[in-house]
Amino acid sequence: MPPPPDNPHAALSHTLTSFYWGRHFDLSDGKLSVKGVTLLSEIPSNITLTDFSDACESSDAPIPLYQRILSHSHKGGFLGFHAEEPSDLIINSLGKFTNRNFLSIFRFKTWWSTQWVGNSGFRSSLFPGDNGHVLIAAQSGSTQIKSSSFKAIAYVHVSQNPYKLMKEAYSAIRVHLNTFRLLEEKSTPSLMNKFGWCTWDALYLTVNPVGIWHGLNDFAQGGLALRFLIIDDGWQSVNFDDDHPRRDSRNLVLAGEQMTARLHRLDEGYKFRRYKRHSMLACCQSYNPTVPKTLISKAVEIKNAWKQRATAAGTGSAALDVCSNWQWHRQRRKAAETEEEMAGGEIGRGKVEDERPVTGLDVKIEKLQRELDVLLSKEVQQTATCMDECRAENSGMKAFTDDTRAEFKRLGDIYVWHALCGSWGGVRPETTGLKCKVMPCKVLHGLEGLMDDEGINRVLEGGIGLVDPAQAVEFYDSMHSYLKSAGITGVKVDVIHTLEYVCEEFGGKVELAKTYYDGLSKSLEKNFNGTNLISSMQQCNDFFFLGTKQISMGRAVLGDDFWYQDPYGDPDGVFWLQGVQMIHCAYNSLWMGQIIHPDWDMFQSDHLCAKFHAGSRSICGGPIYVSDCLGCHDFDLLSKLVYPDGTIPKCQHFALPTWDCLFKNPIFDQKTILKIWNFNKVYCCITLIWP
Repeated sequence: MPPPPDNPHAALSHTLTSFYWGRHFDLSDGKLSVKGVTLLSEIPSNITLTDFSDACESSDAPIPLYQRILSHSHKGGFLGFHAEEPSDLIINSLGKFTNRNFLSIFRFKTWWSTQWVGNSGFRSSLFPGDNGHVLIAAQSGSTQIKSSSFKAIAYVHVSQNPYKLMKEAYSAIRVHLNTFRLLEEKSTPSLMNKFGWCTWDALYLTVNPVGIWHGLNDFAQGGLALRFLIIDDGWQSVNFDDDHPRRDSRNLVLAGEQMTARLHRLDEGYKFRRYKRHSMLACCQSYNPTVPKTLISKAVEIKNAWKQRATAAGTGSAALDVCSNWQWHRQRRKAAETEEEMAGGEIGRGKVEDERPVTGLDVKIEKLQRELDVLLSKEVQQTATCMDECRAENSGMKAFTDDTRAEFKRLGDIYVWHALCGSWGGVRPETTGLKCKVMPCKVLHGLEGLMDDEGINRVLEGGIGLVDPAQAVEFYDSMHSYLKSAGITGVKVDVIHTLEYVCEEFGGKVELAKTYYDGLSKSLEKNFNGTNLISSMQQCNDFFFLGTKQISMGRAVLGDDFWYQDPYGDPDGVFWLQGVQMIHCAYNSLWMGQIIHPDWDMFQSDHLCAKFHAGSRSICGGPIYVSDCLGCHDFDLLSKLVYPDGTIPKCQHFALPTWDCLFKNPIFDQKTILKIWNFNKVYCCITLIWP
């Protein structure tokens, strides 16, 4: 029977099928073969292979894309299986895979992936089984959601060109799932061809208008025009569950300290709310650029003392012990505070429930903390005195963005950071008008053995204040529409893969993710030009297959941002750590680049490995931005990457590993040099990266 005339995709499929000369994959006699060459053996009898045309019933893909997919569909197919009993977690063998080289991308943290090579078994959403068997897990994320039949759970595709292979395979998945769009279907953020500055490594959680202003001025004085600014974590209104519900938490410096805090309002925090229009133009021209570094150094000293305490205590997880001890120390400080009236409420003496013994290291920590508090109070006094003296009608983030654009004429985009759930700990119930509940976190199968991570330890410790999924659209629009009115043009959305820890009551991780990403996509389209979003901590299938209808740019680096030094000690030296970051970027771009444009992240121009980073950014194909501390710039180096007007000589594609590196391991094999390539308007550029 011919397809109905109002279904052009079906008509096209019917027309092209007659031109196929047979599919490349064959499943028979317990073997999956590719044009006669066995790929998997000892395949269980419940495994099935389905043609693309049989699995893909409808799609909203553009006709040219759909036509292209159909022309290659004989080179791929869908593996599936049927189990005897429905369950929320089913693990099934796909067969035995041995003695053949492979390149895989595996998930080593909740939100980050990297490359691995080998010749037996896989990683990532596939698991290694006994005797070379490949196991696949079907998991809903909720004990209330069960199934037994999975017709198309894995896609296989073959090509003689690895780069074409990735493009063809992800295009086929896009048409089949119909839940995301390819990079070629979307516009990219306006900052793609520009030079910018991110506040993270420069200021961390101490970020404030004065520090940002002087950071922008540094670049202007150095002869480089910043075209975009990313105000990272530290600008929001957050507090802890034991804080007064209307008072922002103070004196936060380093990542980790804020990870159990929650949003208690959807606008800017007190440091930005108190900014008065024209105050930076009228006064506050003197500023000590060493203050942020001094604060950060003192906070690092405190954190290292906590690690010493954890080691001395002989606890099993030093990272988790540091987290819980920091919270205990914070409670001790709050209990010892003199009762005083603060903005928004009263903070008085309290009682610390956990009366653990105080050690010599505790005394050292409290001494260091008092020193940090003095430094922080001096900075607050310096900025507050000036701002309180400035009399202006308008204040807050809008006044600040207006002033910065008035002073720094070429500055266009200003992005701000927020977590997918609002902040690291989500939203605090009964504070924002949104229906919200603190959900305990549950570690799903496959996540237990991942690399230890402070962020996950903190999330597990404090849970997530989850806005009711029915209000996801309202949640993001409320936050983003305010930011748009305040002069913000985009967002960096971070901590993306926390939803799967709290999905039990919400129909499983797929349904919860769909709802949240739908709300995010609608807000992005309404408030930020449909494109002005950088995704971060997002390297997993949930995000890529469900959250990228609008999002077109995301972080490709390994996950712990750009480290100017390894906070946990780098046994192979600082060069090894920086090399690993670039290897992650190159191999992750191979698959990420089909859906979103890989962002190779920031770096610091005065770093020991700055030239190494600059070389990779020069051909990465994305924006170039730094996180330089105030007064710490190598303008000679930056001038080789950036034109004086703040635009960059960007390559035409996103950078990828060269063919001869694909099945090698430059991180560990001690013989492979990583080479990455890209095109400019005239040549193919190749850069030697590692070792």
